[in-house]
Amino acid sequence: MLEMLETKKFTFTVEGETEQWYLEWLKEQINNCINRTYNIAVVPKVEQSPRSFYKKVNAKTTPCVFHLCDMESNEQVHVEKFNKILTEMKEAKTQKRINYVLGYSNFTFELWIILHKKECNRSFVHRSQYLEPINHAFGENFEDLEHFKQEKNFKRCLAKLTLNDVRKAIQRAEKITENNKNIGNIHLQYKGYNFFRENPALSIHEIVKTMMSDCGILFK
Repeated sequence: MLEMLETKKFTFTVEGETEQWYLEWLKEQINNCINRTYNIAVVPKVEQSPRSFYKKVNAKTTPCVFHLCDMESNEQVHVEKFNKILTEMKEAKTQKRINYVLGYSNFTFELWIILHKKECNRSFVHRSQYLEPINHAFGENFEDLEHFKQEKNFKRCLAKLTLNDVRKAIQRAEKITENNKNIGNIHLQYKGYNFFRENPALSIHEIVKTMMSDCGILFK
């Protein structure tokens, strides 16, 4: 008789559909892993405003939420957008006792996807520069990032990944973080959340690492 595994729930708010599709893919990969110690349930809600989400839930049913977002650039409009998100995440803790955890990408979520297949340590000046490493990493020839983000194209790229690629992405992301510290990039803090203003930088890998570690498959 098969052992019935308990299920750990992870609730996310994400900026777009690619993040949502990725999390759904990751859930399936983890739940299909024979060595897992838990199943996971992933609830990825496309909602750019943490405030809009936390007002609809309570701490008893949803004590913790992970928010995936991009920093996009150092332009004032994007800095203000990012700071607004952090402010709303802090509000969730003070007003409803919901712990909001930040998973950011600087510049964009494409950085995290690229790391599944290769290093991406270059500092870019525009988001469009992720196109070349995306195409190289996945053996594709997308005209632009919008084509990459189309559902059939994005999911085709996901189909080329495994959990071992996720483990490698975590390791590569950790190297980026360590390098940012070693070269003296400033680790900023706003509303209790830490991040690097310079790219490349990210913290999504910390959340994914937690998910895999909780299920006992981080090193398997």
